Amino acid sequence: MAPDPDQRIVPTWARSPRRSARIVAGPIRSFMAWEAAGGVALLLATIVALVWANVDTSGYEAFWNTPITLGVDGNILDTYLAAVVNDGLMALFFLLIGLEVKRELAVGELSTPKAAAVPFAAALGGMLLPAAIYLAFTAGGPAQDGWGIPMATDVAFALAVLAALRSRVPSSLWAFLLGVAVIDDIGAIIVIAVAYSSGVSGAWLAAAVVALAAFWVLTRLHVQARVPYIALGVLAWAFTAASGVHATIAGVAVGLLMPAVPLQRPAAVSAEARRVADETSDDPASPDAESESWMHLSDLSRQAVSPLTRTVHALHPWSSFIILPIFALANAGIVFGAGALSADGALGAALGVSVGLLVGKAIGIPLGAWIVVRMGLGTIPRGARWGQMVGIGLIAGIGFTVSLFITKLAFTDPSLADAARIGVLAGSVVAAIAGALVLWSSGRRSRA
Repeated sequence: MAPDPDQRIVPTWARSPRRSARIVAGPIRSFMAWEAAGGVALLLATIVALVWANVDTSGYEAFWNTPITLGVDGNILDTYLAAVVNDGLMALFFLLIGLEVKRELAVGELSTPKAAAVPFAAALGGMLLPAAIYLAFTAGGPAQDGWGIPMATDVAFALAVLAALRSRVPSSLWAFLLGVAVIDDIGAIIVIAVAYSSGVSGAWLAAAVVALAAFWVLTRLHVQARVPYIALGVLAWAFTAASGVHATIAGVAVGLLMPAVPLQRPAAVSAEARRVADETSDDPASPDAESESWMHLSDLSRQAVSPLTRTVHALHPWSSFIILPIFALANAGIVFGAGALSADGALGAALGVSVGLLVGKAIGIPLGAWIVVRMGLGTIPRGARWGQMVGIGLIAGIGFTVSLFITKLAFTDPSLADAARIGVLAGSVVAAIAGALVLWSSGRRSRA
């Protein structure tokens, strides 16, 4: 029986069968739904930055050093374009990290000590060993402060590689890698807050804490309006930046404070939806005659999804396709030349980062997991082999985004920063290729 035309849901233009929608919106929607899409967008932005910086070095530097003044009737803030990206846009990226950490701790892979034991030990090994390898190359030299650079994992690139190997990688390894990445992000946050913050002002930091406390109070009072939360989040960011602690930490803190439980129970909203449907007319005299009932139901439907999940869904596309590619454009522009590694400590920085990412992650992650499994505190991911765990360790050696971010914080010397970025790119590329080959080979042997 054909559905009543009056009861058919009218699709939006982007999802309609119209030719214009199929040609324009269809490919975009399919690309954004692809697991590897974020990694592809990041890769394209990186290639553009490298080409731009090497073809027009002065133009690249001048563009990202464009001065920006914020204020009315006087200068309130003098900064430049790259700083807006690194301190402003990246705060939203770290907000998303905070939300992901909160979700994993609340309902995900890290919600119980037993479930978290193996990824925690693996992540710990994958942070400590790369840092130790880096210091082995740089200890006592001018580049030793960059020890936090090879500790990071870029989950967007890592998942892009796994997406290309989906048929050969057990789904349990996807969850394991996400758990490791979340703990890795926590480690990066701690490193940024403790090691790469200086001249901390207690008064400004206290003001940031007050803003965050007010944010928490609003969540406990179940305030639904977005404006107070946004205002308090911006204040917490500004106060944190003024305190000397890196401003992105405020984004993480806001994410951790976001409620992970919906205000309304889904069963109650379903019952209310049936009541509203029964009481409304199938053919009202005016199209909006019963708008109050439907707006009431719309508001309840929004409250049936946790603020954490709503914020993740709202931010994720912006982070994957806008914020991170812009960050790559601003920070991946490395000028390659004969003297790129000639400065004092530059070669050690490049080798420390690349070897730390490649070898440190490949050994540290499976070794940490193996120790916990041998102690009987956890089990290897279901259906996985130890060879595949080594492959996951190599994939986790793709440290692109957060590694570049920490590089900006660790070095004021442009020569050392460029050397570290060369190490990040070299180590990440080799880690991606080696990890893909190991996982491909392990998957083939497993099927045989």
